[in-house]
Formats: sequence, C-alpha cells, structure tokens
Amino acid sequence: MSSDEKNLIEILEEGHKVDIVKYIDYVSAPQAGAIATFSGTTRDMFEGKAVLELRYEAYVPMATRTLTSICTSARSNWDIHKIAVAHRLGPVPVGETSVFIAVSSVHRGDGLDACKFLIDELKATVPIWKKEVYTNGEVWKENSEFLEKRDGLVKREHRRSCCGSKVRVQEDENSS
Repeated sequence: MSSDEKNLIEILEEGHKVDIVKYIDYVSAPQAGAIATFSGTTRDMFEGKAVLELRYEAYVPMATRTLTSICTSARSNWDIHKIAVAHRLGPVPVGETSVFIAVSSVHRGDGLDACKFLIDELKATVPIWKKEVYTNGEVWKENSEFLEKRDGLVKREHRRSCCGSKVRVQEDENSS
C-alpha cells in the first residue's frame, strides 16, 4: 500500500458531521500501538463574546492537495502507519467538531508529534477560511499559525530577496 493509500482526507460538504469513529476505525491496525487524535470543536465564548457558530469555506481541490502534502511531510518525519484528516464546511454549531485528525503509529511519540504537526500545518497553510458568528455580529478570523508563518516568510523575504522591500503586509488595526 502506497503512502497516499494510507491517508484518508475528506473535506466534508455543508450538512455532514465529522464521524470520529469512522476515522479512528480507518487508522486502526494490528501493527499500530498508538492512535493519536485531535478534535477541534466550536467553543461557546471567544474573548468575552458569545459564539453561536463557526462557518467554514474552502477551496477544496487546493485544500486536498495541501493536506496530502502535509501528510507526506509527516510521514517523512515520523514513523506513521495511517492518517485520517476531516474538516467540515458550512456552519458548525457550538459543541460540534469542525476538524478531526487521527494518526496511527507503532509508538505513541510518533503519533502524538505527527498529530500536532498536522493540525498546526493545516491551520497555517490549508485554504480553509473561518468566520466566527457571535450573538452581536460576525468576523472572518485568521489562524495564529497562519499569521506566524506569514510573518516568518515576510521577514525571510526581506533578508534574502532583492525584491523584499517591495513586499508589504498591511496589518488590520483590529487584528492581534
């Protein structure tokens, strides 16, 4: 079985919930002594504001390609058996799962490290956008992992590129 055949990547269309058992069953295997998981759920408060739901949009073909690449990177760094990644689109009410990752490995360290890498890279690089809907309004949010990666790239461009000074990143006064 090739590496791609050991990955289950799904961007779930609006109205489809994440079936956690499906993804854990997918990564389960007799040779796997560990299954590490991450479940991202909608919380009810953010910075003192009551959250009603999150809404997700994605450029699905690119999101799938990027997730496949992230899985390949994880496999090159850790001894992984199988990987499952699922992300919902559309509205995700408070308490429900929007993203789920499961990784099986012979030893727990590889699975746990790979699982953290996968969610961090997903949030930093995959073209999935999140809107937080509050009782008193809504706002599109940038993941802190994306901002950190972007800031690191901009700083490197300024140092190594002849055109670095032409790259401008304008910060929104309300973002932090």
